[in-house]
Amino acid sequence: MRILYHLPLSPFSRKVRLALAEKRIPFDLRVEKVWERRDEFLAVNPACTVPVLQEANGLSIVDSNAICEYLDEAYPDMPLLGRTLAERAEVRRLVAWFDQKFYAEVTRNLLFEKQMKRVLGRGNPDAASIRAGYANLKPHLEYIGWLAETRAWLAGPALSLADLAAAAQLSALDYIGDLDWTISDGAKDWYARIKSRPSFRGLLADRVSGVTPPEHYADLDF
Repeated sequence: MRILYHLPLSPFSRKVRLALAEKRIPFDLRVEKVWERRDEFLAVNPACTVPVLQEANGLSIVDSNAICEYLDEAYPDMPLLGRTLAERAEVRRLVAWFDQKFYAEVTRNLLFEKQMKRVLGRGNPDAASIRAGYANLKPHLEYIGWLAETRAWLAGPALSLADLAAAAQLSALDYIGDLDWTISDGAKDWYARIKSRPSFRGLLADRVSGVTPPEHYADLDF
């Protein structure tokens, strides 16, 4: 069976889970506690990061973008990277925006500081980083809202990996109750649409020991 090594609140793992589910590709989930640095996992991925996708034939693909590109090439029936050159360029631009800029300015400052630091034994949360994360969240949600209001989906006419990358970051933050959905009605409406898709059911069913999500987390109507 195909196995995805992941952490439940990793936005990059969530992005791959959504891509697999949108393409209706069966897979098993296996939590990988990367801080334990298992020798068997290090042999597959010396960087000791998740996600890692292991195919039934033993092929292992490391890094969420490498996995998603692989899935789009191996299973092209439900394209997530766009159909034209222009669409593919815009999808890749936005995926980079959410994976790099949004993560660095928002998710890392909130999710890492408030949750992962404790798990990794790296001390107490940094209050300045948390304040920066909340401050950066507003313009990012407004940008998502603008994209959603001017396009059918974030990157254009069809659901794409850009939507999944954004939803993965937001869903992880929503789980810990760190999203102010009053900032942008456009972003909230878009997120309600995407979290109502069957591919989102697995994420909405997630529960992490010691962390209880807000009531609206799994509510399709907020």
